[in-house]
Amino acid sequence: MKQFLLLCTIILFSCNQQKEEKKDIPADHEITIQGKYMHNGISYDIIENPLKEAYFGEQHLHTAASMDAFIAGTRLTPDDAYRFAQGAEVIVNGKPHTINRPLDWAAVTDHAEFLGETYTLMNPGTPGYDSEAAKSMRDAPDLASALSVYKKYVLDALAGGNAHPDFWQGYEAVKSQWKKNIEATEDNYKPGKFTTIHAYEWSSAPNTANLHRNVFFRDTNLPDMPFSSNEGPSPQELWNWMKIQEANGVKVFCNPHNSNESKGMLFPEVAMNNKPIDETYAETRQHFERNLEMMQTKGNSEVVPQFWPNDEFADFENAVSLQKYNGRVFEKHNFVRYGLTRGVKYHEELGVNPFKYGFVGGTDSHNAVMSNVEEFNYVGHHGMADQTALDRSRNEQDGEMYNRDMNPGGLTGVWATSNTREAIWDGMHNRESFATSGPRIKVRFFAGNGYKTSYSSYKDMVEDGYKKGVPMGQNFEGTKSPDFLVWALKDPIGPNLDRIQIIKGWVENGEMKDTIYDIAASDDRLKADGTVTPINAPVNLKTGEFNKEKGDPELMAVWKDPDFKPSQNAYYYVRVIQLPTGRYNLFDEIRNPQVKYPEDTKKTIQERAWASPIWIEPKK
Repeated sequence: MKQFLLLCTIILFSCNQQKEEKKDIPADHEITIQGKYMHNGISYDIIENPLKEAYFGEQHLHTAASMDAFIAGTRLTPDDAYRFAQGAEVIVNGKPHTINRPLDWAAVTDHAEFLGETYTLMNPGTPGYDSEAAKSMRDAPDLASALSVYKKYVLDALAGGNAHPDFWQGYEAVKSQWKKNIEATEDNYKPGKFTTIHAYEWSSAPNTANLHRNVFFRDTNLPDMPFSSNEGPSPQELWNWMKIQEANGVKVFCNPHNSNESKGMLFPEVAMNNKPIDETYAETRQHFERNLEMMQTKGNSEVVPQFWPNDEFADFENAVSLQKYNGRVFEKHNFVRYGLTRGVKYHEELGVNPFKYGFVGGTDSHNAVMSNVEEFNYVGHHGMADQTALDRSRNEQDGEMYNRDMNPGGLTGVWATSNTREAIWDGMHNRESFATSGPRIKVRFFAGNGYKTSYSSYKDMVEDGYKKGVPMGQNFEGTKSPDFLVWALKDPIGPNLDRIQIIKGWVENGEMKDTIYDIAASDDRLKADGTVTPINAPVNLKTGEFNKEKGDPELMAVWKDPDFKPSQNAYYYVRVIQLPTGRYNLFDEIRNPQVKYPEDTKKTIQERAWASPIWIEPKK
């Protein structure tokens, strides 16, 4: 009975969260235009907002069309994944499951390296369907068998540069599965309501370093086959292919994945062809690579405490057990803040910043469950490896990390004029995007001159933001010290906000530096000296309920850098910290009293959002 009551409390807690969804939402659509949009011969009504709206979506997701996901037991197709994102019930790990809140947009990013194989695996009667290798992938009876097959046909193959098993039927099979992914993306596109983006993952892993990129297309002018790391394992080869696509009128960019697994290779000093990073390399990379994946199921890649000991919020989903596998020992070169600062230094050296990235979040789920990111709704992301609470508490994700170090993953918010493919793609391409660790926190960030310290309305604030300055993802071109205008709004079903911080990175006398400023705090806790009084807002560890009394639902500030130098190259990005909530393992233990996670597994977390940087690049 006690277990039943606790479960009812969680269910009621989730339902109450959903009912509160419209609370404290500003009038984003005070200036709107009713428009029409044609897709597949159908006219859709859409809302266009010149001040833009935040649309939340998934930019990193695998289905049964990714061979590693298929081996682990996933049988959901790209079409299933898109339906799940819109609220449809699907079968995950043998049980019905739905997303807690539908998404605004989504992209399926199956591995290009295995599309031909999965076409064979999923289509009876195709050549190779009954081969021994195909049968071993399709019929793995348990986790141990699946892991053995996965190691042989995926990990070892990728590391060795030859990812094709003997039943691979060549590039026509690749084209056939790519066509199926395209069809699912087109069939699920509902302009104004739900946007789908054509995409895939290029999955290079030299010496087991993660150099993966997700590749995104603006429209239906698409290649007949994606370029994979089988055809070219270096980023330069991917960019060269993208150049050819651009010459054919294809609009395309890519986002690198979680840098915490990159073994220092994502932000290199020497390119993979052993040539130095020069101006051409920097210009090409900045042109094609627009955003970094800040957060996904394999951890937060912003910072870790060992290299940023003065960052009090650095100890967040660090996925430290990554270091136990494949020599992926943490080094400062692996993390986003380092990469951004190294980019500023490259700008001083070359005149171009190769690491000029906005921020996105994703899940990297191999269960086809688009952005299933809410802690109380988590059912794992890797099939048989983490399908139950017991599996998540004790299993290892073979070759990666402990399952308990994984998390539900992140979200991407995009500021766009409408919920259409072109507008969402443009928002990401322009880096007017932000990442969250899962909540639907909204954040806006501008740099300009003449901002007011308060506004009569949200609309007035945003209009002023664009009129007098630039949004996140852009350069501030003024010569005076900029005003930084920052606004954040809580997730409608989450706790209130703790604070807003601005992180600055710069180079001084050749030395890379960064620092953190608290610029706004809830409950008037920001002191005159810039420090913030700690807040005590505990989570109820018996029910998972968070504190609903403390914090503020909305924070806004205008801030000037007290150390601004007009001649100094620098970047500034925003981090919004939420009050504590229960981590997924807490809900696992409440629902399953027989399951106990190791004592060092945190039961609560402080979720957050990161707004893409604004750069200061003085002209020489």
